[in-house]
Amino acid sequence: MDFNANKCVMVIDEALPLGMIANTAGIMGITLGKYIPETVGPEVSDKSGSSHLGIIQIPVPILKADREKIKEIRERLYQPEFEGLIVVDFSDVAQCCNVYEDYIQKAASVEESDFNYFGVGICGAKKLVNKLTGSLPLLR
Repeated sequence: MDFNANKCVMVIDEALPLGMIANTAGIMGITLGKYIPETVGPEVSDKSGSSHLGIIQIPVPILKADREKIKEIRERLYQPEFEGLIVVDFSDVAQCCNVYEDYIQKAASVEESDFNYFGVGICGAKKLVNKLTGSLPLLR
């Protein structure tokens, strides 16, 4: 992956409680890591010789938006223009399931238009990511 030509962001519902924001970011981050493993750097040793697992080599800004804006972004990501982007979302449909098989079954019974997204993670061509998220502020 060309780190200069690509960008990775997360857009999270600013109205969520802090714990849900952290949970949403963590879940999406793990999934993005699976699909872009080349962004994770090698292990690092500190001066004492202790080892630390590699972390992502590019910044991942956490942006904020309201639920409607996140839904709009997610819907746009289904358009052919954005098909090259890696996208992960986390929704109420996923959050209410404690067993992954339950999530599979529940998702199959819910129309996409009925998903309420807590967040969306996007990684890929910087130009496309910016087109979708460039005007969003950082979540602070």
